[in-house]
Amino acid sequence: MAMSVGKVVRWVVVLAVLGAGSWYGYQKWNTKDEAPKFRTAKIEKGPLIATVAATGILNPVVSVSVSSQVSGQVKETFVDFNAEVKKGQLIARIDPEQIAYRLRQSQADLDAARASIGTQQANVAVQRAELARAEANLAEAKRDFDRKTALVQKNFISPSEAEKAEAVFKAQAAGLEAVRAQLGVALANARNSEAVVKQREAQVAQAKIDLERTAIRSPVNGVVVKRTVEPGQTVAASLQAPELFVIAQNLADMQVDAAIDESDVGRLRVGQTASFTVDAFPGRTFTGAIRQVRKAAQTVSNVVTYTVVISAANPDLILLPGMTASVRVTTDRRDAALKVANSALRFRPPGVNEDGSAASGAAAGKDGSPAPGGGAAPGAGGPGGGRGQLAAMRERLVVELKLDASQQASLDAIFAGMREKFMALRDMAEADRAKASERNRAEIREKITAILNETQRKRYAEIVAETAGRAPARGRVWVAGADGKPQAVQVRLGLTDGTTTELIGSDLKEGQEVLVGVQLPPGKPAAAAPAGAPRGPRLPF
Repeated sequence: MAMSVGKVVRWVVVLAVLGAGSWYGYQKWNTKDEAPKFRTAKIEKGPLIATVAATGILNPVVSVSVSSQVSGQVKETFVDFNAEVKKGQLIARIDPEQIAYRLRQSQADLDAARASIGTQQANVAVQRAELARAEANLAEAKRDFDRKTALVQKNFISPSEAEKAEAVFKAQAAGLEAVRAQLGVALANARNSEAVVKQREAQVAQAKIDLERTAIRSPVNGVVVKRTVEPGQTVAASLQAPELFVIAQNLADMQVDAAIDESDVGRLRVGQTASFTVDAFPGRTFTGAIRQVRKAAQTVSNVVTYTVVISAANPDLILLPGMTASVRVTTDRRDAALKVANSALRFRPPGVNEDGSAASGAAAGKDGSPAPGGGAAPGAGGPGGGRGQLAAMRERLVVELKLDASQQASLDAIFAGMREKFMALRDMAEADRAKASERNRAEIREKITAILNETQRKRYAEIVAETAGRAPARGRVWVAGADGKPQAVQVRLGLTDGTTTELIGSDLKEGQEVLVGVQLPPGKPAAAAPAGAPRGPRLPF
């Protein structure tokens, strides 16, 4: 029995030793690769094209909606979808019967008015004759009165005879005034009849026009792309002209009406090249250029967009109105840009805070200085954001605009006056800095334009357009140091195509590797992201 207890104890000790050894080996195996390994990408040099992506609708450059100006029932249609029509060609007809009856009625009213004119003119003639007779009677009464007045003075007749003659004279004068009034009434009636005739003539002309409008004709040469009417359908043009057809004037010359977000519209200029694809031809890319940037904003679900019109040649007539186009507008390009992957700009090593400081109180750098931040430098991107930028801008303007000595002195004075305003941006809050910087840039552009002549202003506008969207921002990438630990490098950024970004004035060289991620040991699950880790891109790509 004692022997059995001793064996049990020995087996227990052996099992305990084996278990402890297994646990120790597992722990060593599990922690031997605890130090993270990083994924890297090389800095490259090559072409870089900045684009703005959007969607749009293909439309004809000129499309005319054909409507009816008269109400009635559609009697006939003479064209269908895709029919080619010529200007003035008959394409539909409204039943003209009702308007024809109206024309005949108006013509009869006109004939009656003209007959009334004859009656009124005859009445005028009668009144003129009456006026002549009244004037003759008045003259006779006047002579009789004068004669009897003379006889009374000679005592040849009694005064009563003269008084009778005077009464007759006054009666004839009153009669003359009455006849003249009647003549005025006759003349007024005649003029009224003439006005009625003109009114009836206008009604006849309107009825004739309405009768002509029952024939719907094409206003332009083109192709029928839409038809919304069928024979027998009634159209009512009393409140709003109904749309019967839509005719595209020239399908060989199309345009894309693209909706551009407000954050991108500032980078677009008339004349910039664009390309687009349509789902109907997935392997084919079509090219065009910006023809118009419309200033009317459209707000849908609190999203503000602007319509940009892009030309689209369609010589083969394969692009159809209404197709959805995926548009890319080239806003800028570099032929040999030093560029880094955007994933390197978004990457942050484990244990490092967003501002670049070490987490949990760890030192940020080997020399004790804080790691560089990723925020944009105050005033970066504007004229006057730094003395080097000012000097470069001044040199370019002097050379390309061929400024004389007086203009150069004025330019220096402008830069000197604006330098303090740009320096003041450093003390502003981040939310206000962008607006203030844009105001400063607008002010300096206005002042520079004022000192230029007409030719120089055109070239300066081109320079401004070329440099739009090239404002350098600040960023940070990480490289492996001599001890294998990540070290931060602050960089200035230029163009981006959404995948890579241009490096400006950086100490980094072509072919140098930067960190883009952490490579975990095989079989080890990914750890949860540390508190405060960015969930999206830090930079406005």
